Amino acid sequence: MIIYNVTTNIHESVHDQWMIWMQHKHIPEMIATGKFVSARLVRVLVEEEMGGVTYSTQYTTDSKETLELYYLEDAPALQAEGQKLFGEKMLTFRTELQVVSEH
Repeated sequence: MIIYNVTTNIHESVHDQWMIWMQHKHIPEMIATGKFVSARLVRVLVEEEMGGVTYSTQYTTDSKETLELYYLEDAPALQAEGQKLFGEKMLTFRTELQVVSEH
């Protein structure tokens, strides 16, 4: 199992808009690609010097190959929408995680 982790710092001035967009549009669209079986949105409990609020969105997929298909087929359009809506008020970085064990 692979977790595609997207960490986002969102400026307070657009926080509420971003949260609505994430929960009602972006995450459902990610799941609708058919490449992810679940998603989890969690708040990072660290205060950033640069301000804003930081979240981790964790999308679970079955394999690295499926994630690669997402990158090729879906990522450009889905990522572009967030940039268009929030621009410099949203700082994002992505991490790929492999689940080793669950207890």
